[in-house]
Amino acid sequence: MAAALENGTVDISTEAVVVDDDVKFGFQRQEMYTENLSGSVHPYERHVFLCYKTREDWPARVESSDSDLLPKRLAGAIKERKNDIAVKTLMTIFEGGAATGLSDGDVLIFPDMIKYRGLEESNVDSFVEEVIVNGKPWASGTPEVVTGSYVFVCAHSSRDKRCGVCGPALIEKFNEEIEVRALKDQVFVSACSHVGGHKYAGNLIIYSSVEDGKVSGHWYGYVTPNDVAELLDQHIKKGEIIERIWRGEMGVPPVEKADKAVEKSLPNGNDSKVNGKDDEKENTGGCCQGANGFSCCRDESSGPKKSTFNVNFFTKKWEQHEMFTAAAVVGAVATVAVAYSLYKRSR
Repeated sequence: MAAALENGTVDISTEAVVVDDDVKFGFQRQEMYTENLSGSVHPYERHVFLCYKTREDWPARVESSDSDLLPKRLAGAIKERKNDIAVKTLMTIFEGGAATGLSDGDVLIFPDMIKYRGLEESNVDSFVEEVIVNGKPWASGTPEVVTGSYVFVCAHSSRDKRCGVCGPALIEKFNEEIEVRALKDQVFVSACSHVGGHKYAGNLIIYSSVEDGKVSGHWYGYVTPNDVAELLDQHIKKGEIIERIWRGEMGVPPVEKADKAVEKSLPNGNDSKVNGKDDEKENTGGCCQGANGFSCCRDESSGPKKSTFNVNFFTKKWEQHEMFTAAAVVGAVATVAVAYSLYKRSR
């Protein structure tokens, strides 16, 4: 809002800056809605969140900052042991506070839906060895089960101005709508560090339990404050994906995500067949870059399967044709020989 000065005039400079930021970096920027979002999340199967300071404190590369040794140590330990870790694991920094009941050094792990408290630089190696690599409880801490839905909104301003403008506005709107719906004990919202895809800001991830007891992790992009109520009422309450802003989900490769998007657009919803035939696809090859510099690679493949025909069928047909032709030639030769013999006798 414009500020009122002592002489009664109005200072419009502050308001102008806010409007200018929104046009350049916020929800009115030109790149909004210019790209297809589905399949824009690199494949992964586990997400580790470290609670550490506030978004204003995070440097651009908080996971490698010499001034922030805890996140640097954890990120480094996970990266060093990546070949020993059975599932592709991402690590992200998030902001704690009274609303979440979490403080510096606390760790959330999805889809496990557990938290550990009080991680320190001195015990990072044991935590990674026991919990992340071996999948066992941490000897230095007690795992606590978490319930409800967790919304992580990228608000990493020092990394990208777009996230710095969009993220806080989304967090504020979420908190307002959560208050209205009396969901403070069921939905928890936190700012998080870079998760990939600055151009899709506002970016957010929602982790929550689904009906069959499993945990889903859905990514959304191009989210505006106008989408927040729908995310609460449709996605979190009813478990319905908001397709127009959906980027992908935990545990599902990009090719399968694209297939899911096609299935959702079909008349019968869950009918994955088109014209009576299954659309068979394979994952495309190559390596991808995970969030915060962690790499996650997939096996090389040649892309979509090509149609094949039955080679044996044509081989058999060709062999039959040759056999009939040979028989006809032999028969013709025999006929000529008999005719010639009769001709000689008649003379």
